[in-house]
Amino acid sequence: MKEYYLILPENPSSVLKNMIEYATKNIDYEVIDNFNNIPDLKNKKIIFAVELPITGISNNLNNFFIELFNRGKDSLKGSEAILLVHSNYQLYTKTTAQTIIFQSNQLGCRFPGRPLVEATGNLDNFNPLIKVYNLSNEEICYKLCEELGERFKKENVLPIKDPKILVVHSSNWNTSNTLLLWQMVKEHLNYENILEINVGNGNIVDCAGCPYTTCKHFGQQTKCFYGGIIVEELYPAILESDAIIFICPNYNDMISANLVAVINRLTALFRKTKFYDKTLFSIIVSGHSGGDALAKQLISSLNINKTFRLPPYFSLMATANDRGEIKKVPNIEILAKEFAVNIAIEIKK
Repeated sequence: MKEYYLILPENPSSVLKNMIEYATKNIDYEVIDNFNNIPDLKNKKIIFAVELPITGISNNLNNFFIELFNRGKDSLKGSEAILLVHSNYQLYTKTTAQTIIFQSNQLGCRFPGRPLVEATGNLDNFNPLIKVYNLSNEEICYKLCEELGERFKKENVLPIKDPKILVVHSSNWNTSNTLLLWQMVKEHLNYENILEINVGNGNIVDCAGCPYTTCKHFGQQTKCFYGGIIVEELYPAILESDAIIFICPNYNDMISANLVAVINRLTALFRKTKFYDKTLFSIIVSGHSGGDALAKQLISSLNINKTFRLPPYFSLMATANDRGEIKKVPNIEILAKEFAVNIAIEIKK
């Protein structure tokens, strides 16, 4: 049995073929392009290589996931994956990647930080990197694919003896179902090093898009132009942490404003420090539906962009509207305990 598998749902363009070639240097892999007989993909290294049509929807890829979900929520348990996505058009590369990561993660797959190289139709998504690499857009694309493949081969998640967990929220303990669910999870985490920071107290200034040089200047000092609780409390806590849990109530299918500001303001810190060794978890409670929408936002902003490692089953999602209703969700105590156990498995030695 092969260790590496390349998932190829559509006929690849010449660009995607080159992306695959650069990402798989010195990797012996088997191609899966016929989804009528998918092998066991537990404990494998998986490379998704997706060519998108103008609609952004690959029916073959959808059939692939239907088969895996029919096998059970552990059909990708123990596996790790990266993604190469190309389109001859300008849209859907990022949203498709979000969906692939979310669905795979629900099936037990983990992802390293920054697991994606996406290439839009005219490759102009690489424009911001031209000054960094002094290469053409096409050369940058293939260089990033090669670097991703090398990181993927070397990725090795090591357990931590005394993990430090940072919990970030902006909710009120008196009214928040999301915090109540976190409390259920916390009861099963026997760690002393759990720090909770409420960014809902006081004014959180969102990122205003400082020039790159300004942002980098402050980032090199582990600061941000706007200062405040983000710099004084959150930056040091993030640097010290091994795992971060975002507590996210669903407001209009969006992460709350203060948490969005936190994520945006991480850019300055990111200029100096990458987060490949930090593991991301989340707890999401929706009043009606849409927990997956928030999970994908976290995946895109923190795993794809900010390099946080994504463990399997990274998000605990539930639906509860009225105050305290989370306690009435069927099997919620069991789900909370299972989530706590998963956290422990992913970070503790």
